[in-house]
Amino acid sequence: MAEPRSYSFVQWCFYYVNLFIVRVIWWAKVPEKLPLADDQGAVLICNHRSSADPCVIQVVTKRRLVHWLVAQLYKPGTMIARMLDVFEVISVRKDGNDVSPLRAAIRRAEAGELVGMFPEGTINTSNDFMLPVRPGAIVVALRAKVPVLPCYLEGTPYSKYPWMPVFMPSRVKLQFGEPIDLSEYYDQDRDNEVVAKLTIQCVEAIAKLAGREDFEPQIAGKGWKTWQ
Repeated sequence: MAEPRSYSFVQWCFYYVNLFIVRVIWWAKVPEKLPLADDQGAVLICNHRSSADPCVIQVVTKRRLVHWLVAQLYKPGTMIARMLDVFEVISVRKDGNDVSPLRAAIRRAEAGELVGMFPEGTINTSNDFMLPVRPGAIVVALRAKVPVLPCYLEGTPYSKYPWMPVFMPSRVKLQFGEPIDLSEYYDQDRDNEVVAKLTIQCVEAIAKLAGREDFEPQIAGKGWKTWQ
């Protein structure tokens, strides 16, 4: 497996700005390191309460960039779009009909890189612990033959303006679960029932980190199927 790439100069600059924000403005309590080998590709999944969520996780992954799948909401050339390009996010069309982002995520994970996905698909502004979830992260993990790493975040500041959390003091806490080995199911990535079962299992691992063993995840939508 190839040696994981380190940051470019520009990425290191942004990393240290982000480190200041996460440690000083958000008073984040985070683990010292990932529960993964340095050359291990993986799919990170997390609950989603704020546009700031990826920033907190990136502090722990340090020199290993997490390639988050992010909805294509900003016009090319805008400041936010340029920042997303610097951090090599994988843009996802809002209509959800393009499978190329999932293919790109699979290639990244296969190459020993980290891919980040929010199963809820959008920021959860409701009172529910998590919104109904989508199975894309499990499909990526199965086809890339990598583990799923559950993450739980609490306290990340929310604003309808994605840049505002930078200025919002908070107390954030991040927890990682144990990597979930899906190798038993690698040849069943096109079985909808298996993918749904694994999606529920992995999201339950997030709920367990939050002390919400009573939470029953729901699969979003009806009639979904894995892409071929």
